[in-house]
Amino acid sequence: MDTANLTREETAARSAAVTVHRIRVELDLTGAPERARTGFPSVTTLEFDATTDTTWLDFIGEGVQRVSVNGVDQEIVYDGARISLSGLAASNLVRVEAVGTYSRSGEGLHRFHDPVDDETYLYTQYEPADSRRVMACFEQPDMKAEYTFVVDAPTGWEVLSNQSPTHTDLGVGVQRVEFAPTLPISSYITAVAAGPYSRVDGEWQRGEQSVTLGVFVRRSLAPHLEAEEILEVTRQGLDFFTDAFASPYPWGKYDQIFVPEYNLGAMENPGLVTFTESYLSRGAATDAQRAARANTILHEMAHMWFGDLVTMTWWDDLWLKESFADYMGAHASAVATRYHDAWVKFAASRKAWAYQQDQLPTTHPIVADITDLEAAKLNFDGITYAKGAAVLKQLVAFVGDEAFFEGARRYFAVNAFGNTTLDDFLVQLSAVSGRDMSDWSTAWLQTSGVSTLWTETDPEGRQILVQTDPRPHRLRIGLYERADGRIVRREQRELDVVGERTELDLPEADLVLLNDDDLTYVKARLDEGSLITVEESLSAIDDPLARALVWSSLWNATRDGELAAQRYLAIVRSHAPHESNIGLLTGVLANAIYTIRHYVSATSREEEQRTWTDGVWSALVSAEAGSDAQLSWARAFATASAFDDEHHAQVRALLEGDAPEGLVIDPDLRWQLLGALVTTGHADLADVAVEEQRDDTGDGRTAARRARASRPDAAVRRDAWQSAWEDLALSNDHLDAEISGFRAGGRRDLIAGFDAEYFARIVQAWDERSIEIARRLVIGLFPAGDSLDAVDAWLAANTAAPAALRRLVVEQRDHLARDLRVRAAQD
Repeated sequence: MDTANLTREETAARSAAVTVHRIRVELDLTGAPERARTGFPSVTTLEFDATTDTTWLDFIGEGVQRVSVNGVDQEIVYDGARISLSGLAASNLVRVEAVGTYSRSGEGLHRFHDPVDDETYLYTQYEPADSRRVMACFEQPDMKAEYTFVVDAPTGWEVLSNQSPTHTDLGVGVQRVEFAPTLPISSYITAVAAGPYSRVDGEWQRGEQSVTLGVFVRRSLAPHLEAEEILEVTRQGLDFFTDAFASPYPWGKYDQIFVPEYNLGAMENPGLVTFTESYLSRGAATDAQRAARANTILHEMAHMWFGDLVTMTWWDDLWLKESFADYMGAHASAVATRYHDAWVKFAASRKAWAYQQDQLPTTHPIVADITDLEAAKLNFDGITYAKGAAVLKQLVAFVGDEAFFEGARRYFAVNAFGNTTLDDFLVQLSAVSGRDMSDWSTAWLQTSGVSTLWTETDPEGRQILVQTDPRPHRLRIGLYERADGRIVRREQRELDVVGERTELDLPEADLVLLNDDDLTYVKARLDEGSLITVEESLSAIDDPLARALVWSSLWNATRDGELAAQRYLAIVRSHAPHESNIGLLTGVLANAIYTIRHYVSATSREEEQRTWTDGVWSALVSAEAGSDAQLSWARAFATASAFDDEHHAQVRALLEGDAPEGLVIDPDLRWQLLGALVTTGHADLADVAVEEQRDDTGDGRTAARRARASRPDAAVRRDAWQSAWEDLALSNDHLDAEISGFRAGGRRDLIAGFDAEYFARIVQAWDERSIEIARRLVIGLFPAGDSLDAVDAWLAANTAAPAALRRLVVEQRDHLARDLRVRAAQD
């Protein structure tokens, strides 16, 4: 048995027998700057009651040196994941002295050495179960405790945790920082960060409540922080949630830190929220990028209540925090910040993630059956986040805004600092709304799949709204017409849809939108007349949310093989250059290149790629100087040029400074352009070396690694392949760079020979590597060729492989099967 993979049953038994009260964690990080030092001393003292004389603590590290129970040293019984405890009394004081391991995978305590200032930066990331890589703990969300962190670190470093320091002792070159105890929280949302981070301070006040704010980043990225905007959104969010939830922010301070080589977008550690540095642009940034950052800030802030104050009992109910936070991120952005179009981007892009995940054979209900931690790790997906948020939007339409928020207020009041399941939320919502929520829960939370809506005319000439996979929807149908060169809404009908067929009585319209205002979660098809209107006039639709729904409908129909890929691309070429919403534009540009590489038939792909690259270059040249659209088209041009070298001279000219007026060629865009040249054989190692010297930063070194691995040479791709599988020193970002280089340019002719070796390696990789690294290998190196034979053979021969590994392979197989199916439909 893999004892690191905790199961739902055994953790439930442990929490029934053990009640934890207080945990003190002492970490010695003074040796972190020494690159040869792989580990750090970790001492954990736990106070808990027990009704059993044996249990275990979770810990993954270099070793355990001492275990004492109630003052008596015990024989160390440690298997690499669990520390066995015996001789327990009714009340216990357990002390564990151990050595943790500095991480390069983004799991546990991650260590990053910045080449710019040669400084060391540390941060923790735990969800769902990596706090055990730093401290001995009860690694499950329903065993909350008060945590006190004590950290030894070099003098001059910022040392941060969930709470503020209560005492700092200064020594010769070292400092010891003790933090105030937390309120009761789960182990996975405890946090520590340490290093010479730059900080910007702020404050939020509301009545008698005052919260200190801090924003932190590596020194080398401090010029790109945009701290004032981040603080403004933070204050707006605290204003909004304090009113909406009628519950004061409970965690004291509110620090936010941007960290390198981060696996997630962000993490809701109370009092110390961590974000990926990808939210900071090293040059130009579009308003859509800032909107995405604001949305994430508010998403994490919602977790201070949904997830931190009230926490799911087990990972089955992960939706109780992630679906709510995803909904609240968009809702708060729209009503509390300047990013009023947050639901536009959600409709077109965020829900696309949900639709994709929900059509896989591994789809699952929003309330999922999570048997163990490996399954939990893979459930942070489009269903738990985006589908859950879309379903909550439908719930708000069903019960009303006030009932929804009043239900949330009562939920927090009753369950503060506790753990909950689905029923705990439904009880409160039913009480407030006066509705029995069980049918709604069954239809939306406890079943899987996505419905599709379209209209047709029956043999008697009646209009019928047809629904596959029937669910109850409250939706609106928008009727749009041409008026003075625009497409405007003339009328809107609201109705409840329950069964497979609903009779309609709609007047004629140039464009009919079946889910107008995007109230529900459904794939809504366009009728042929509406599709013709869209082909002619999509960019003339006034309402950006209506345009988002049209773009979404077109994309879903293309993915499902119902709309010809070339017809979709023609619509994009006609209307994307006129799309004024940058969030929509960036999503459409990404979908277009994906369509070419995955859905266009092999016989037409080269022509479509060339037409696309030409069109993108034309749009870039024509875009308004200095606009977000100009930057978006420049990025799309760099992406396209990695597959088509017709414009390599223009790519080189952009790198050498001959750019359209107003276009900022920042370091990230420079690497993207150079990467395209290297991939197509129009730049070499010398060019990469020059660019790396120009941008000798952490990001620059990662980009240089990617570029070197992307050279169109079979030996180079072989080296990248070997490095990805065998170089255990690669960080998470450097592994991604090797994988990206290996796959660059879609050059199956250079990499197809590794397909069989992939299937021979993945079980061993899953057994020996951390789940984060193994997941990247399994997904990133999956052989997306022209046949399902190899993957089907592996699945047939490996029925006993770990369930989480098989899930990843099944999902990749389904993506490939869709590609092949849609391509075949084009011929």
